[in-house]
Amino acid sequence: MLRKLYLSIILLSSGCGLFQAQQLAFPGAEGFGRFAIGGRGGTVYHVTNLNDSGAGSFRDAVSQSGRTIVFDVAGVIKIKEKISAAPEITIAGQTAPGNGITVYGNGVSFSGNSIIRYMRFRGSISMPKGACTVVADDLKDIIFDHVSIEWGRWDNLHIKNSTNITLQYCLVGESIDPQRFGALLENPVDITVHHSLWTGNQSRNPKAKAKIEYLNNVVYNWGKSAFVGGHSATDHYQDIVGNYFIAGPSSTDEFLSMFSATDHVYHKDNYADLNKDGKVNGRLITDEDFIKQTATLVKEPSVISRSNVKINAAADSWKVVMKEAGSSLKRDAVDKRIISYFKSLGKKGQIFKTEAAAGGQPEVKPQILKLKDSDGDGIPDKWETKHKLNTNDASDAKIITSAGYTNLENYINSLANKI
Repeated sequence: MLRKLYLSIILLSSGCGLFQAQQLAFPGAEGFGRFAIGGRGGTVYHVTNLNDSGAGSFRDAVSQSGRTIVFDVAGVIKIKEKISAAPEITIAGQTAPGNGITVYGNGVSFSGNSIIRYMRFRGSISMPKGACTVVADDLKDIIFDHVSIEWGRWDNLHIKNSTNITLQYCLVGESIDPQRFGALLENPVDITVHHSLWTGNQSRNPKAKAKIEYLNNVVYNWGKSAFVGGHSATDHYQDIVGNYFIAGPSSTDEFLSMFSATDHVYHKDNYADLNKDGKVNGRLITDEDFIKQTATLVKEPSVISRSNVKINAAADSWKVVMKEAGSSLKRDAVDKRIISYFKSLGKKGQIFKTEAAAGGQPEVKPQILKLKDSDGDGIPDKWETKHKLNTNDASDAKIITSAGYTNLENYINSLANKI
């Protein structure tokens, strides 16, 4: 009942033209997906094991709407078949102990009104050749925050016909055979990609058949090409601001590719560093670079004015990306390796055909969370006591506080106050 009431208030507010008054998904949420509700006010589900399926598994956790998913275990969840997540869920990867959670072996498709934070999703060469690691098609309102997306066979990421999407502080890298592409964005409207690292992909970092704001990202060690335009008969709108394109050992000089007159580009403060000398000393990307690609330049941004992303100078943002991109509360061995390539600033990196060629998914010893949670509401007793909640009453986790979040959200958000 509490969840339905909260959703009704949100819908009423937006219907009355109070879109800007909506509750952020969490403090620090930016871009067009920033108002995703997730599992707010619903039930809590504890992932208690690393099994592919069954009670306590991640697959079971995401099978129903209205859930906030917390993790009592850390390690690698090896999945054989694709996972299809229900809408209106919050996946709080920051609650996992140790190095966090990796879902490995196949893809995960998401539905609308969802919040996904501090997770690693990795495909594998054993999944179908047309498979992507993460799919977010035909949905509205979703935010990926500090998520690593790797080892997709067609693209790492696929988003089609969706609206109000954010990828922030994410790592999209090391796509594998047969395509080795970063992301295909097929006609999403109002998509924000900011402060994310695109690395070790042959091309499509991303391919932006979209209405997109692409802000303060780094593309490192692309293969044939880095950012790819929409290149179709349909009009697309790309606001490209404050990004750094840093070539690596695998890179050509083609940091822009496949634009056409139907791509309406606003650009500012973007740099290309092509000399692979271990330093960040790129040159400013100019109108002429886009004109060579036959893009249509526009003088005013198409989408930025309706967003809320705090845009940094490109000269500063690449350092933020290096520190924050991916599931970075505690990076695992794979992400550390990928970041080490980026830290070489042109001297290290490779585009791999399989995950095995990249070193594979390491075996990780499972870790169990030892925090006492007497009422099973997802909030440890110690935190509840400190904040004057009842450790034997699970219902207080759903109470909406003055900050606009439930007590459960206040707890899980406190674990990720890094930014």
